[in-house]
Amino acid sequence: MQIIKESLGSDTAAYLQGYLRETDPENPDQTYPAIIVVPGGSYTHIPEQQSETLAMAFANMGYQAFYLRYSFVDEKQPLHPAPLVELAKSVALLRQKAADWLIDPERIAIAGFSVGGHVAALYNDYWHSEWLAKKAGVAADSLQPQAVLLGYPVISPKLGFPVKEGMLEQWTDDPDAIAADEHVSEQNAPTFIWATADDPLVPSANSLAYASALSQAHVPLELHVFRHGPHGLALANHLTAWKRDANQPHVAHWLKLAEEWLNATL
Repeated sequence: MQIIKESLGSDTAAYLQGYLRETDPENPDQTYPAIIVVPGGSYTHIPEQQSETLAMAFANMGYQAFYLRYSFVDEKQPLHPAPLVELAKSVALLRQKAADWLIDPERIAIAGFSVGGHVAALYNDYWHSEWLAKKAGVAADSLQPQAVLLGYPVISPKLGFPVKEGMLEQWTDDPDAIAADEHVSEQNAPTFIWATADDPLVPSANSLAYASALSQAHVPLELHVFRHGPHGLALANHLTAWKRDANQPHVAHWLKLAEEWLNATL
C-alpha cells in the first residue's frame, strides 16, 4: 500500500491523504473505485487517527481511500464555502490522477461524518454549480460524485447544531445557504444515511430532513436510524470507540450495509 499526501493549495492548510493499492503485476490494468472520507470535528479540528481508521476500513473493501483535512474556523472566517471548494478540488484531483492512482473515474464516492457530513451533503447539493467549479478552478464536469454516504451528519444549523453562541457566525454569513436539506435537487447523487435516534449532540432530525428532501426530489436513498448511540461513533466498534458506550455492535452493522449499498450503486 502506498500512502500519499497532496496539498490543496499554497493558501490553505488543507490536504488530501490517500491509502492506495499498487499495481497488481498479474492484472496491470486493474482500477478501483475511490472514496473520500470527510471527517467531523465541529469545524475546529479533525480526529486524524479516526479519519485514518475510517479510510482504512474502506481501503480494506477494495477502495482507493482518502481522507480530507479541510480548513477550520480558526483559519478562515466565515469558513464556508472553503471546505466545499477543498472537496471539489479533491474530487477533481482524483479524476486528474486516475491513471496514476489506479482509480475508476466513474466510481467516486464521498463519505462524510458529523460536520464532515455537512460538507458532503452540501457538496451533493452544489457539485454541479458554476460558482463551485469557478472557485475550485476546475472543470465542472470533473466534480460529480457517483455516491454520497453520510454518518450522523449535521445538515442544517436550523436543526439543533451548533448550539454554542457565536459558532454559526464563524461558519457563515448566510445560514440559509448551508441548510443542506433546502438545496437538494434531482441532480444529487444516490445517498446512504445513518444516524442514532438519541444522538445527544446532532439530532437525528438532521438525517430525517435530508432524507425527506432527497425523497421529494426522487433521488435514490437509503436511511438507517439506529436506536441508541452517542455522537461520533465512526466505525462504532473497538477501533474507534472513544468511550465504552461508543462501542455499539448493532450500530457497527452500518459499515456492512454501506458496503452492500455501494456495491449496488457504483
